[in-house]
Amino acid sequence: MLNIEKVDTRSKSQVNRFVKLPFRLYQGSPNWVPPLLSDAKTYLDRDKHPFHEHSDVDFFLAVRDGKDVGRIAAIENPRFNEYHQTHTAQFYFFDCEEDEEAAQGLFETVFEWAAHRGLNQIVGPKGMGPLDGYGMLVEGFEHRQMMTMMNYNYPYYIPLVEKQGFKKEVDFVSCYANTETFHLPKRIHSIAERVQQRGQLNVKRFSSKRELVSWAGRIGEAYNKTFVNNWEYYPLSDKEIKFVVDNIMIVADYRLIKIITHDDDVVGFLFGFPDLSAALQRARGRLFPFGLIDLLLEMRRTKWIALNGAGILPEFQGRGGNALLYSEMEKTIRDYDFQHADLTQVAETAGQMRHDLENIGGKPYKNHRVFTRSI
Repeated sequence: MLNIEKVDTRSKSQVNRFVKLPFRLYQGSPNWVPPLLSDAKTYLDRDKHPFHEHSDVDFFLAVRDGKDVGRIAAIENPRFNEYHQTHTAQFYFFDCEEDEEAAQGLFETVFEWAAHRGLNQIVGPKGMGPLDGYGMLVEGFEHRQMMTMMNYNYPYYIPLVEKQGFKKEVDFVSCYANTETFHLPKRIHSIAERVQQRGQLNVKRFSSKRELVSWAGRIGEAYNKTFVNNWEYYPLSDKEIKFVVDNIMIVADYRLIKIITHDDDVVGFLFGFPDLSAALQRARGRLFPFGLIDLLLEMRRTKWIALNGAGILPEFQGRGGNALLYSEMEKTIRDYDFQHADLTQVAETAGQMRHDLENIGGKPYKNHRVFTRSI
């Protein structure tokens, strides 16, 4: 017999059941990367995660004969709905055995939850912040998940979702590049150099982690202003900006973070992260006793870099800003001896950037799809 249970987020045992279910489902999968359990639990902590200050989230488990077989989160984000003038709910954290009845039970619970709040559309997977990967993997199952910045799922998830009436909303494509194929035309570097020589825009590089942290507030403000035209955007609160930036700083290598300035203002940024996927797989969700040391070592030995966050304020995109971003992107890959790069999750609505990345040698190799359904 199948039951759908609402998780009491004050109950440690129920929270543990919710966050540990994927560890069982993906046991033995070579391409799934487990989150740190402490990070996973933060999403359910209504006092710690700033998203809960303005939005409503409930978490559900599908239980069959005493065994957890699926999970999902139902989300209402009033800041997103107000900005986009919609009445939309989101789903996230969908994981399930290959069990149509369990998937149907979870989604019907979300539909009822949303309808009770007067919402008329469901989109997802879409999480609780800009560091949560968008969408469900529909292409590229043979490749390992890039840290926990992207979602990974089995191929059977797609029909489970589509059978609930979901259709495509938007795709997020990730490109692969390596040092042999990723080449910018000389004119792009020339434009980037001229822009800097004229003093219109400059690239700020950091000499230490301490210096990077000192710029964190300004970086966060620019991040919040850069993606105003994006499908997924909503204005982050001050606490959300701090939460995002603090999390970035934890895994940041100061050499791989670059910002673009105009006078003293931050108007663009390029976030590069050494890929820690292999170490996270070995850690199995725990930093101690040896996981933290292994993660620090992996930062030095990995040959993969994730370029997850590149943007410039809209008013500077036609003034050499894009050329400067791409120029620094190539330099980041080459200067630090990386062999492989993941250009992470560019929305299909950002057509110019996707076109540019493919023209300079990026090859689409993963596709994550956000689904939608009216209710």
